[in-house]
Amino acid sequence: MSSENSFTFYVREMNCGSCVGRVEKALLSVPEVQEATVNLAAETATLVVGDSFDMGLIATALDTAGYPAELQAFRFSVENMSCASCVGRVERALAAVPGVVSASVNLPQEEATVQALGVSAASIAQAVTVAGYPASVITDQGSVDVTQERKAAETSHLKIMTLVAAILTMPVFILEMGSHMVPALHHWIMNALGMGLNWGIQFVLTTIVLAWPGRDFYLKGFPALFKGAPDMNSLVALGSSAAWGFSTVALFAPSLLPAGTRVVYFEAAAVIVTLILLGRFLEARAKGRTGQAIAKLVGLRAKTAHVERDGEVIELPVDEIVVGDLVQVRPGEKIALDGTVVKGASYVDESMITGEPVPSEKTEGAGVVGGTVNGTGALVFRATAVGSDTMLAQIIRMVEEAQGAKLPIQDLVNRITLWFVPAVMVVAAVTFLTWLLVGPDPALSFALVAAVAVLIIACPCAMGLATPTSIMVGTGRAAELGVLFRRGDALQSLSNVQTVALDKTGTLTQGRPELTDLTVTDGFEEADVLLLVASVEATSEHPIAAAILRRAEQDGLSLAPVEEFNSVTGYGVSAVIEGRKVLVGADRFMIREGIALDDVEDVGMKLGQAGKTPLYAAIDGRLAAIIAVSDPIKPSTAEAISALHALGLKVAMITGDNHATANAIAATLGIDTVVSEVLPEGKVAAIQKLQAGDRKVAFVGDGINDAPALAHADVGVAIGTGTDVAIEAADVVLMSGDLKGVVNALHISRRTMRNIHQNLFWAFGYNALLIPVAAGVFYPLFGLMLSPALAAGAMALSSVFVLSNALRLRWIAPTLSEGRTQKVETVNLVPAAAE
Repeated sequence: MSSENSFTFYVREMNCGSCVGRVEKALLSVPEVQEATVNLAAETATLVVGDSFDMGLIATALDTAGYPAELQAFRFSVENMSCASCVGRVERALAAVPGVVSASVNLPQEEATVQALGVSAASIAQAVTVAGYPASVITDQGSVDVTQERKAAETSHLKIMTLVAAILTMPVFILEMGSHMVPALHHWIMNALGMGLNWGIQFVLTTIVLAWPGRDFYLKGFPALFKGAPDMNSLVALGSSAAWGFSTVALFAPSLLPAGTRVVYFEAAAVIVTLILLGRFLEARAKGRTGQAIAKLVGLRAKTAHVERDGEVIELPVDEIVVGDLVQVRPGEKIALDGTVVKGASYVDESMITGEPVPSEKTEGAGVVGGTVNGTGALVFRATAVGSDTMLAQIIRMVEEAQGAKLPIQDLVNRITLWFVPAVMVVAAVTFLTWLLVGPDPALSFALVAAVAVLIIACPCAMGLATPTSIMVGTGRAAELGVLFRRGDALQSLSNVQTVALDKTGTLTQGRPELTDLTVTDGFEEADVLLLVASVEATSEHPIAAAILRRAEQDGLSLAPVEEFNSVTGYGVSAVIEGRKVLVGADRFMIREGIALDDVEDVGMKLGQAGKTPLYAAIDGRLAAIIAVSDPIKPSTAEAISALHALGLKVAMITGDNHATANAIAATLGIDTVVSEVLPEGKVAAIQKLQAGDRKVAFVGDGINDAPALAHADVGVAIGTGTDVAIEAADVVLMSGDLKGVVNALHISRRTMRNIHQNLFWAFGYNALLIPVAAGVFYPLFGLMLSPALAAGAMALSSVFVLSNALRLRWIAPTLSEGRTQKVETVNLVPAAAE
């Protein structure tokens, strides 16, 4: 067996000899696997396989067995792609490489993302290069910079070639078309040059245009045609060379043509090449703009920082800083890396990361994020994450992955465009034969014009660009507003959501309890009671105790020493402070200790109905105060829920809290559905119930216990201030802890999908309408024929329109921003029958 049929890759989760047996059994169950050797110490598996082996089946088999393969992820820069047909061919070339599990190609970025097992990046790149699309692996950000430089150089080259082609084409156009449109010019040309010299000049200039600025169309188009895989280059090459070839025969060997057909179309060939070069230049420039979000994020990174080393402060490149280094940040400087403040105080502008416009206060113990900008204070922080582990690096990676994603709608487009070019060539051939057989004299000229026009006008560039450009711009703009799509297809899923289910704690609320009410009874002072209660609670780690202590600290109270502290589980705590016996706890604790609550029973009931937790304090055997603690609702929550309703969505709350608290909050916020007192697995069941009737549900949460629900919902949205587990389980991440990000995410999703639909309508509608026009269906009715030159202009305009429309997404304004509600888009994208 050749080395090409042998693969070695890593397998996770193996820890004993029985694991090895199960992994080998799973591998050998896959068709075409002839030998499987598993090494427990190295955690690898080596396969010998047959020629028709599918590596994707290996990944599936190992996942099913519970021992997932460690997939290698590669990104490649791919050259020479010009339309959706190219995308299909590159993907087929990638899929044909033994070891490739999945492959996705992004036309606007000119990149391919590949997941593979046991195959080198060089082998994958070689396969794509052999297919006619030179590929190189992107290994680090430096390579990305090289890619950007290459794309900039390509744009510059296209600009120069377009100018050269335009300069050479202008005389040809004037000599031929000007002569037709201006009789005086025609007489002057015929008298001064004569027809032979006139056509000779056109021949020379057009030949230079085709052989120099337009040579790539022929170098790529004809080989693709001969391989049986024609692309848009093939269409341009065929159309322009047919016009040039017919004209050359008419000039040098007119006897080969039927009588009455001796005309030249040199200007059509030259103008076709020039206009399509112009279209490609405009495309290249616009495609560069679609990636500006990534460029902006990369630009946020600091290049150097001041680091304390060996007792002195030195300036170091960021790449040389390690975890644990102390980094100094001066006023106005960019923070280099993620870390924790150890000295100093300042306000930091984190808007580029979170979308929050108000600077965040940073004091000792606070976390800082690389790429944010320090205010007027000075800080010293200890680096906690460097390189690819920083939040900014992870954000860039998320945005890149989302921008390279393929939406379900794109699969349909790709399937269509794969057969579209061959179909166009068939239509062009039928058009040529029809005109030749039944067209008026000179039939050959009419047949040539119509066939060339069909070939040129049907180039499928706009189809291939319609979806990925909108995804790139939409997800990039979302990142600027603090919304990260971890999965690109979440863009499409989120636009179809009908119900938004929200976790309560940390999502609707601040996530930590605060003391909201302190009502003292006759004979007691508020400050004295708070001092005694806080002193008792100082020894407790309960969140409610922390809330009481924060209130005492805010009021500037100094705690008193505690004696005889005693905690009664499920009831409360007691202690002696300065000779006074203090009890703090639930109503049942007071009753147990013989403290009468008759006079305050109504107060406690009202607090409970308001969603607050009532506690009681007794001093020396007398009820001293009723204390209420609750998790405050975030300031922007009510506004966000109102905006969700305005978007035509139902809002549900799923929480582990008791019914009274949950219903009180729901009534305050206008929430439609409440599911309370549920465990984490109960949240999943609640989502399944909301999904009844094929309704699409998005779940928003922030905690570890939210991870199952986030994964089970149609779209999981994680609050960025939440846990890593929740963020990993989510499809969309909000960088701030504010619910307005949910509204903005939905708004961006709907706008982006609407933009994609507009692009696809234009791209497909353009071809559906203009191919028949190019074929000459209007000639019998109105005597109108579409010039190949006009067809080239229309084709270029189509691509530029799609790109320009996608770029409009760069200016999406946040629906909710800085506490002010903008006009909310109320268009309901859900069919009425689904409501």
